[in-house]
Amino acid sequence: MSSVAEKLQRKAPRKTSSKQVRLKLVYIDFWSVVKLSFLTSICAGIAQVVVVALAWTILNSSGIFQRVNDLFQGVLGDETFSVTADFSLLQVTLFAVIVAALNIVIGTALGAVATLIYNLAARVTGGLLVGFQNS
Repeated sequence: MSSVAEKLQRKAPRKTSSKQVRLKLVYIDFWSVVKLSFLTSICAGIAQVVVVALAWTILNSSGIFQRVNDLFQGVLGDETFSVTADFSLLQVTLFAVIVAALNIVIGTALGAVATLIYNLAARVTGGLLVGFQNS
């Protein structure tokens, strides 16, 4: 009786043929990159708004804002000072939405500019050589 390990050890290792392919990336489609960067920026913007809203909710429910209120009321001597009145969830979320919208515009523009720069550089240098190997 032999074990499974002994049977596997007796088997001769098969030689696998590895195929190697080299491709040259000489052009990136402008509109494809613009669409991809736009969609990526939208996803990042949605995540940003959700994270900001969750962070505000967690800070509020943990009592951090009340401690900051107490600290500033003691330092300023103003008993009417309130962080949550000045920075409510609605205001903070609205600010995050505005920043996310700006990030969408900037991210899309950066993707377009990067594509144009790469396509111009690829004309001069001949492109980027990429190798793939099947193992």
